[in-house]
Order: sequence, then C-alpha cells, then structure tokens
Amino acid sequence: MASHIANGTARSLVDVEKGRISREIFVSDELYLKEQEQVFARAWLFVGHESQIPNPGDYFTSCMGEESVILVRDRERRVHVFLNTCRHRGMKVCRYDEGNATVFTCPYHGWSFATDGTLAGVPYLKEAYDDELDKSEWGLIEVAQIAHYKGSIWATWDPKAPPFLDYLGEMRLHLDNLLDCRDGREGGSEVLGGVQKWTMPCNWKFPSENFAGDSYHNISHRSVDLAGIGPSGRGRRDTDQHRASERLLISFPGTGHAATSILQGEDVPNTSFFGDNPVVNEYFEHCHEERKRRLGQKARVLGVVANIFPHMSFLARQPRSIAVWHPRGALQTEAWRWFLVDKDAPQEVKDALRHFYMRYSGPGGMTEQDDMENWGYASAASKGTIARRYPYNYQQRLGRGDTEGVVPGTVDTHISEENVRCLYSRWADFMDASSWDELR
Repeated sequence: MASHIANGTARSLVDVEKGRISREIFVSDELYLKEQEQVFARAWLFVGHESQIPNPGDYFTSCMGEESVILVRDRERRVHVFLNTCRHRGMKVCRYDEGNATVFTCPYHGWSFATDGTLAGVPYLKEAYDDELDKSEWGLIEVAQIAHYKGSIWATWDPKAPPFLDYLGEMRLHLDNLLDCRDGREGGSEVLGGVQKWTMPCNWKFPSENFAGDSYHNISHRSVDLAGIGPSGRGRRDTDQHRASERLLISFPGTGHAATSILQGEDVPNTSFFGDNPVVNEYFEHCHEERKRRLGQKARVLGVVANIFPHMSFLARQPRSIAVWHPRGALQTEAWRWFLVDKDAPQEVKDALRHFYMRYSGPGGMTEQDDMENWGYASAASKGTIARRYPYNYQQRLGRGDTEGVVPGTVDTHISEENVRCLYSRWADFMDASSWDELR
C-alpha cells in the first residue's frame, strides 16, 4: 500500500466507479501526513464568525488543519488570520481561546506583535541586534487569502486558490440556509455562547462523510428518536414537516461539497416544535410566514445537513450549528462546534434553542454520542493487518442517481451514497494534484 502513497495515486485507493474505498485512507499515518500538505494547506477552511470578534483587539484562537491560528480584529477594525507562532523560536504568541489584546507577547523571549501582525517590540534590540534587526521582515505569518461571507470567516494558505465564492460554487444556496435569518433575511446570525471542543478516536473523514449525506444510518438514532429529545417531545426535529417533504441528496462533483435538504410540500403549515411555549412558537410561526413571503418557491428548500470540502460540516435547521473536524492524527479528531441563532431573536427564543442544542449536539448531546461511538469503533476495527486488506462498500445507487434539476447539483431523492462518493473523489483529486492549476 505504501507504493500507492509514494507514487501519489490516491485515486487507486478511491474507486468511485466501482464503489470501493480502501480503509487505508482512514488509518494510514503516511496518508495523514500527506493530507496536511495536499488538502489542508490548499483548501479554503472555516476559521470563525465575525460575532466572535466584534471590537478592535478582539481575538479568537482557531485552527487550520494542524496549525493554530489567531483570528483578530486590529485597531482599524480589519480582520486578520495569523499563524500562532513567534518568528523567533516558534512559541505560541497567544495561549488563550479568546479575549481582547493590544499586542501578542511571546512568553519565551518577549517578542511582541501588534494586532495587525507587525513586530512591535524586541527586548534588547540595541544590545542584542545592534539596532539592525529589520522588524518589517519578522511579523506574524498571515494567511494568503481571507474571505468574509454573511458573518462567516474563511481562509487559505494557498495564494493560487480560487476566490472563496468560486470555491463554494453552487453550494452557496445551502450555506445561505445556515447563515441567513430564519425569516429569510440575508445574514444576521451570531454565535451563541462559546465553542464546544472535544476529541474523538477516529479519522476526520468519518464525521465529514456523515454530514455530507449519510442518509442510511438513522438506526443509530432510534433510541434518541424514541426518547423524543426535541422540544416538542415528539422526536429530534420537526418531523411533521419532514414527512410532508421530499428528501434531496445533493452533491457537487467538481468541488466535493454535498448537502442533504428537504423540498417542503406546497402550503405545508409550520409545525409547533417547542411544545407549549407560546412566545417561541409565535416567533417561529412569524419566521415561517416571512420566509415564504420573501423567498417564494425558494423557501421550500430547507437545509438539513451538509459538508463543505474538506471538513466544515453544518446543521442548517435546528439545532443550527457548525462543526469543524480538526485533524489530530490518522486516528484522532478534535471536534469544534459553533451554535448559531438570529442575532435579533428574543432572548426567550435563544434560551430555548440553547437548551435544545445541549441535549442534541456536542459531547453531551444524545445524537452526537451515537455517531461518535460508530466512528470510533469503525476506526479501531479498520487498522488491523487483515482488515486493511478489505475495502469499504460505497455502492448505494451507483450509476442510478437522479438529476431532476429541482436545485443545482447532482440530486438523488433516494437513500444513496453519491454524496459520499463525491467527497472522496475530490479528496483523491487534492491528494494527487500538484497545484491548483490541476484542481481547477
């Protein structure tokens, strides 16, 4: 198997034509190291949300692949993303998750950097450097490109990567369903509280695959559905609206993005999702009617789950959230989850959503625990010498996907693994391509 890796033929491990994918891509340390260069150093990656850094000097310590980065708003209110490492000996210049600062000072030798990344101070500059150190050459390392989209902030290390909106392509419709207000207004979301973080003993591609569109695993959540953890006590989500809708599995082979949405039936009324809470129910009824008024037929397309290649996943309906699956080794992933609400929603609505989010998602959420158990066991069972000889099966609806044109992309209305095949096909493209010239 090492010969495949050395020769750069990731495509030989991902046979989407036959629906066979090698377990090596989930367990190989060699492939994992190659991913850091081929995938995470070139793709556009989600870094954070503008609501986390509203004021000059506000910062949030994020990640891009294995790299620690600082998302910060400088004195002029410009937003930057810097590599979180001192240019002198590499120590982290910011060791806190978030806060406000005028400078970032390295605790090792005391070099300090302004919020615009410039090297502001060097101890003993005259004595140690004869006053000849060119500080303009030794500022913090900044990403090659940064993009803002409806409050979300993205970055890439590759100056040759296409503009973010080109990278996103027609997946934009589904990201809008996450970031826009529930009543159809553009943008308007904010992060609720902090960011949940936890580690899982699995490869980062398992959760990305799950959110790209694994519509086959609901048996995993049977006990959660029976418990009725949703606010209405009838299930995880507003199941009445789901039953009156058509499920759409949507993939974009040219980009690797994928989503699961529902096409709501004509004139389906809003379902009371929050039990006997009249304030919250009235708010969402208002949002339902306003969304239809503003968007017309587009209001029928409701987001469920999605994955923007490589590893930014989201739930576009309740619980509305972003998850990034940070790689920490071939068999370890650090999960980060942001929860979103409309910034101008009543406090009672935000409180109701917060309580639901805690029950549903994250390390304490009942639904996420089901998934984590699956991913951990699958990873452990795939690293053995014998197990690695046998590929996984990805043959659902192979060659039989619908292309109905209801929404852009390749669309299937059945249980299908087309979305997941799309993800791994694009992964192979990144792993084998020498530059963005080939990836385009």
